Amino acid sequence: MNPYRAPGWLPGGQAQTLWPLLIKPQAIPLRRERWETPDGDFIDVDHLDGPAGSPLLVLFHGLEGSARSHYAISTARACRRIGWRLALPHFRGCSGELNRRPRAYHSGDSTEIDWILRRLHQGNAGRRLHAAGISLGGNALLKWAGEQQQSAATLVTGVAGICAPLDLAACGHHLARGFNRIYTRHFLDTLKSRSAARLERFPGLFDETRMRRSRNLWDFDDAVTGPVHGFAGADDYWTRSSAKAWLKTIAVPALVVNPRNDPFLPASALPGPADISASVRLEQPATGGHVGFVSGSFPGNLDWLPQRLLHFFISELS
Repeated sequence: MNPYRAPGWLPGGQAQTLWPLLIKPQAIPLRRERWETPDGDFIDVDHLDGPAGSPLLVLFHGLEGSARSHYAISTARACRRIGWRLALPHFRGCSGELNRRPRAYHSGDSTEIDWILRRLHQGNAGRRLHAAGISLGGNALLKWAGEQQQSAATLVTGVAGICAPLDLAACGHHLARGFNRIYTRHFLDTLKSRSAARLERFPGLFDETRMRRSRNLWDFDDAVTGPVHGFAGADDYWTRSSAKAWLKTIAVPALVVNPRNDPFLPASALPGPADISASVRLEQPATGGHVGFVSGSFPGNLDWLPQRLLHFFISELS
């Protein structure tokens, strides 16, 4: 499949990131299933059912994303066209209802990834199971694959990470500069609202004043995400949760796609050949923005990303 190239009428990483929000396709019906977690919480998993013997694609969403995100909808529609099954797990608190436990989710949550994949594998009756992650979900999935090494092959045929923030420190500081701050403000609006609701349920869980005064992701992660999830602060969280260091130990086929004009992660922080194992394929197109990948004539469509995922899992892993 040809590498991604943005259409000439949509120049620049910012436009390529924001335009998909305006052309998001219509969602299709999905079946929701609630799972009780081992620690007494829950997650919601949305399913696209299909023929009994068809492969299952698991898609992990990004920061504050869900099955309603444009990339999730376009992937669901592509799976329906070819008769694949799709599972869209929601990270804790992202399905429209606050989760029960003090913890939420984070970029290095490979333990949650492992539990979800093992449960899906148990119910998959030996059929092919593919796993992909978008942005935050891609980072957590790639970190999981690197931690599991050869053991990952007992659960999945391969993994794909799309626009994963592989270096969280580089990503977090980049999002605090210039126009990129618009994305930070968007994330902080929902993160602060959900965190305030969590604080009502668990008084004293974190410093409310610091949370509300957060002006960038470092501030928020240092006040909330880090302490709530067992990290010393933002720097410790970003260092220990970045997937870049785990790319060398991935032993299943892996596709890692990072446009070089992604506003979230500077090209200078992207991995090179020395940073990966022989199982990892890097694709770093010049264009694409952050999970943009618009194609076609104006106003464009969002078909490239799901087609790239399906091509990887069908053609390159056969």
